[in-house]
Amino acid sequence: MSGGEEEDHAGVIAHPPVLYLGFLLAGLAADWAFGLPSLTSLSGISGILPAAVLGAAGFALLFAAAWRFVKAGTNIPTHRPSTALVTQGLYRFSRNPIYLGLTLIYLALVLGLGSLAALALLPALLAVMEIGVIRREERYLEGKFGEAYRAYKQRVRRWL
Repeated sequence: MSGGEEEDHAGVIAHPPVLYLGFLLAGLAADWAFGLPSLTSLSGISGILPAAVLGAAGFALLFAAAWRFVKAGTNIPTHRPSTALVTQGLYRFSRNPIYLGLTLIYLALVLGLGSLAALALLPALLAVMEIGVIRREERYLEGKFGEAYRAYKQRVRRWL
């Protein structure tokens, strides 16, 4: 923006879905490059049913949480301004139900594809989300909504 105006968004390092997809693709590439065994061959158990359950749960969380943003008339993408503090629905139990949904979808894909490396990358992905996305969003929301957001943080956990 020009004229010294501050940008009205959280300033996250990347869009969260892009981070999840990037880590998944990096894991699949590592599986291929290093010839890693699949999770199915290691456990002897098909990951299709657990993957379907996790994926369905993840998409349900994702869409229910996103619907709350739509109802509140605020933006979902992290590069757009937040115009309302959403604290209803799933947001009464978790400050990040969209990211919880994305994590379940990531796990569903890991299991469905049998990617050992993508599973091993999950802690790094969650650390990147914590430092590069969630903390930045929390600073932004605290600056924008002040005491209302601080009170919300006190009563609602970050994940579950």
